[in-house]
Amino acid sequence: MSDFTQLWEKRVLITGGTTGIGRATALLLASRGTHVLIFGRHEKELNDAMRDLRGVTSKVHGITADASRIDDVRRVFKTVDEHLGGLDILINNAALGAEGLATMKQEDWEYVVRSNLLGYMYCAQEAINRMKSRKQGHIVQIGSMSADERAKNTSVYVATKSAIQGFTEALRKEVNEMGIKVSLIEPGSVGTDMQEESPQEQLQKEARGEMLMAQDIARCIEYCLIQPQRCDVVVIQIRPHKQPI
Repeated sequence: MSDFTQLWEKRVLITGGTTGIGRATALLLASRGTHVLIFGRHEKELNDAMRDLRGVTSKVHGITADASRIDDVRRVFKTVDEHLGGLDILINNAALGAEGLATMKQEDWEYVVRSNLLGYMYCAQEAINRMKSRKQGHIVQIGSMSADERAKNTSVYVATKSAIQGFTEALRKEVNEMGIKVSLIEPGSVGTDMQEESPQEQLQKEARGEMLMAQDIARCIEYCLIQPQRCDVVVIQIRPHKQPI
């Protein structure tokens, strides 16, 4: 039987927590008694997410911020210190979809790289700075099966998710002796606003087993977080039943 009491009163930061996987994870972890802080780039999405979260618990806080900007990340972690008083769990999730290098403007793919890679690194470093003195903590990084699939016309996205794959593996070894866990989750196709399909088309794909739901990834994240201290969940690849590699 799963021991969800391990999550009670844990202090959680979720990047990109206003939509998709981040929002679903925030709602699930909030229901387990955690203190949750989320951030995203857009006020409307933040307000929508906070309305739903406050229907679950009062132990939530949210701000607008852009993970690609170091000044924004520092402001986020100042908020972490003020409202959470420390950090137990970081869910590094904020990321953007992208196409191939040949079809994107330089400023656009540079922004994707800052968001999808540097944003993870900025947040991980700030989290480690708060976790290492306590000799405990957990960083969960949301990657993508694209790191292995490497499909045509997705070179920019693949570059960032391949980097996250390598970064996470090396980071785990780096902080292991500090008592900090690092896990990588690599989903396949997930029904979120990152997809080109309409919400109705996504629902149909989910029903056919061709697309995952954001809630599926949230439960996978929870699985990583509730393992005993002796257990490290290093990598999980989770894909729709009918999605081949």
